Amino acid sequence: MQTFIKINDNDNVIVALQAMPEGTEVTLDDGSAVTAKAEIPAGHKMAVRDIPAGCEVIKYGYCIGFAKEEIKAGDWIHTHNVKTALGDLLEYTYDPTPVKEVKSEGATFMGFVRPDGKVGVRNEIWIIPTVGCVNNVATTIARQANAYIQGSVDEVIAFPHPYGCSQMGDDQENTRRILADLINHPNAGGVLVLGLGCENSNIDVLKPYIGDYDNSRVRFLVAQDCWDEIAEGVKIVKELIEYASGFEREPVSVSRLIVGMKCGGSDGFSGITANPLVGRFSDLLISKGGTTILTEVPEMFGAETILMNRCADEKLFSQTVDLINDFKNYFKSHNQTIYENPSPGNKAGGISTLEDKSLGCTQKSGSMPVRGVLSYGETATRAGLNLLSAPGNDLVASTALAAAGAQIVLFTTGRGTPFASPVPTVKISTNTGLAENKSNWIDFNAGGLIEDKTMVEETQRLFDYVIEVASGKKVHSEIAGFHDMAIFKQGVTL
Repeated sequence: MQTFIKINDNDNVIVALQAMPEGTEVTLDDGSAVTAKAEIPAGHKMAVRDIPAGCEVIKYGYCIGFAKEEIKAGDWIHTHNVKTALGDLLEYTYDPTPVKEVKSEGATFMGFVRPDGKVGVRNEIWIIPTVGCVNNVATTIARQANAYIQGSVDEVIAFPHPYGCSQMGDDQENTRRILADLINHPNAGGVLVLGLGCENSNIDVLKPYIGDYDNSRVRFLVAQDCWDEIAEGVKIVKELIEYASGFEREPVSVSRLIVGMKCGGSDGFSGITANPLVGRFSDLLISKGGTTILTEVPEMFGAETILMNRCADEKLFSQTVDLINDFKNYFKSHNQTIYENPSPGNKAGGISTLEDKSLGCTQKSGSMPVRGVLSYGETATRAGLNLLSAPGNDLVASTALAAAGAQIVLFTTGRGTPFASPVPTVKISTNTGLAENKSNWIDFNAGGLIEDKTMVEETQRLFDYVIEVASGKKVHSEIAGFHDMAIFKQGVTL
């Protein structure tokens, strides 16, 4: 196994692939040798040439911050001696990057084709509360109704949340949009919309957001209007199970597959293994006519021009500028610094600045053109790479990906997490140690890329695994019975 990697020829740092004790000598491709002046933890950076105070620290071929003090070749580079180069709002100029689009032979998965033409990778019954007051009722109905599962129906799942009332402004709109998106999601063969009756986002208010729906697939229940809402809810869900059990898996082109991409608990290997692997997967799926969605806008800060210049046209470029600046203004409106990131776990894993994190994060976008830019709660309609407005928070962003139409979410992690989302959430570890230590969380290990695996073979292996998941293979969080959902809260609660 290699002891280090220099990601780009222009970098003035290397990344330790395993802990390098003080005094370790490494030889670079140009024949020069550098000796570690301190222990360099795995995933962390070491300078390979002197960097004067105030000068750029370069990783991935881009600036990830400025040296706080003079840094000597062999020094450990981290938060103690590097600071972000980010500022507030910026002016951007569209400078299109030539992108070679590739087409490849199609493939199929075994999915559920719905009457409206949408395709699901699961055949579940979802219970969607309109307000947090009926969360326990929803979970009780789901628990009791699972005894009646039959045929191709996978499971009855409730998605509790604390919203739907006492919210002001955009918060209430966000709640309604996300709930409506989930109600319309094709992974649900049947949906029970459970209301209380007196809430702001009651069923009558929510219906226009849902739009046209199939009365056989979507049913409604107002708890205040019946004597025993649990018994009535179970009765309705039994009818939904009977309806949904009529669906069977059938071959479907991967051009109908929409995959969300998210990272969390990143480490120094994220931008070397798992994230570029997901980027290669994205390119491969898009080459077959499929769709991917990248989100967590604050973790694009510092790398946003890479995405902007891959926009297919100037209109998309302008929408991406707004995507970035709207989030920066959101931070500023709450008197928060734009670059207050990375998290403690990120820092422990070797990430020093937000640019360091963002340049690794955007590796998940691959190399294809940006074909769509989505607002929060908007669903994807254009094949290819889409950018989605949502925060970095794992649960909120992954829920937003599902609401945008993703049937599966790929979630890369260097630290590990057991959470799930409304759709199958594939956990991809950045390193083999994590995959081995948390095998009950991790579904796919990308750590082989710093051992003996090639990017080509691992891309195909990940693609094949996603096809298996789309065709019914359960991921670890599903096996554990985990199904999380979170809505973006921005405003005042009454």
